[in-house]
Amino acid sequence: MTEELDLSRRRWLKGGLVPLRPTNCLPWSVDWFGFTAGCTRCGDCLRACPEQIIVPGDGGYPIIRFSRGECSFCGNCVDSCGQDIFFDKQQSPWRQLASFGDACLAKQGIYCRSCQDVCNAAAIKFKPRPGGISRPELIGDLCTGCGACVAPCPVQTIAVLCQE
Repeated sequence: MTEELDLSRRRWLKGGLVPLRPTNCLPWSVDWFGFTAGCTRCGDCLRACPEQIIVPGDGGYPIIRFSRGECSFCGNCVDSCGQDIFFDKQQSPWRQLASFGDACLAKQGIYCRSCQDVCNAAAIKFKPRPGGISRPELIGDLCTGCGACVAPCPVQTIAVLCQE
């Protein structure tokens, strides 16, 4: 587990034990500094998540682990929290998009479309390529950052990254 509290000497000397900013914060959460300042690490959001993708991360702060599944944007994590660390659920939950790593089978010339098959938003397309295997292309305006494409990837090369 790479997102647990890192008590290494180098990290301690660099500034102490403040939690590292994770790749994936909870939907509708304020910026990471504001989130960690107000989060009590009670675990209510972990228990409220029907997909069970919210897990304790660095320092016990909740993060999203897309390798466990996708976010349905149900809002239970926000509703279960008694702290003022989330913004209005009527707004977009976040701005993060899927990203395909170099180990992608299609990029290696092997037919695979597992990410496209599970993308309900139809944000992943495979355009035909003359003389080769089609590669995944992300339509950023359609991608919700739900992470549905992450777990089914046979080589675990898809990440959902914040667009800041």
